[in-house]
Amino acid sequence: MTSPSSLLHPDAFLSPLAIDEAVTRALDEDLGRAGDITSIATIPEATKAHAAMVARQAGVIAGLPLAVSVFRTLCPDISLQAHVRDGAVVAAGAHLMTISGPARAVLTGERTALNFVGRLSGVATSTSHYVRKTSGTQLRICCTRKTTPGLRALEKYAVRCGGGFNHRFGLDDAILIKDNHIAVAGGIAPVLERARAHAGHLVKVEIEVDTLAQLREVLDTGLADAVLLDNMDLATLSKAVKMAQGRVVLEASGGVTLDSVAETAATGVDYVSSGGLTHSAPNFDVALDIDA
Repeated sequence: MTSPSSLLHPDAFLSPLAIDEAVTRALDEDLGRAGDITSIATIPEATKAHAAMVARQAGVIAGLPLAVSVFRTLCPDISLQAHVRDGAVVAAGAHLMTISGPARAVLTGERTALNFVGRLSGVATSTSHYVRKTSGTQLRICCTRKTTPGLRALEKYAVRCGGGFNHRFGLDDAILIKDNHIAVAGGIAPVLERARAHAGHLVKVEIEVDTLAQLREVLDTGLADAVLLDNMDLATLSKAVKMAQGRVVLEASGGVTLDSVAETAATGVDYVSSGGLTHSAPNFDVALDIDA
């Protein structure tokens, strides 16, 4: 029996609690108080259906565990056979999964299942394009907190399916000092001193800078683990790498596109973070074809 956990990317964890919560919320949103009144009205209860989930485009798949959970929630005995798992690179026309069982359950779960797979495969595919552009370099492609509210764990999982890496998951797992923190706290040195005094020994401290002068000030304190180089052009990024001399991890962010990411990698920065991996990923075209 195909289980959600068996379809997870082998190197990317997604909590079963996150899957259950997302599926419950999505089905509740779709079923409302009266359920699928169209299927109830038009399909006899005993009718069976056989369907195939098909990729209409080439790309990287993510979200199949959620699709399985959708159909199993609606009908625990439904038959599901996955032909790939998350992280798979597929061609257009590839069959991802076959579903057999009560027609009402298949029809009711169709859109919710496709929404998950389409959204997450879109994120994974978009990420894979960035990763491919930087192949052979030390650069790691990272997402940000610019995620769909309520879907952060899923979208960050999809980034990993596409070969990317995750930035912090929330405000509670790393200290990232932005320009507004610096302004309110009274400057770079004071804000870093307070952050370091507060942080536990396992908590990393990163600070955002806009200029090389600010980077020099950060380096002189010796208190940061990483520096986010915000909206710097390629020449300035290269100078920042030479200035840092490996003393801190360097992350480029802001304005990095698919067309410019390879040149950004060539500057020698360690990471590129892009909110576009999640907030602007095109939906992946996937459909459910039911045998007549």
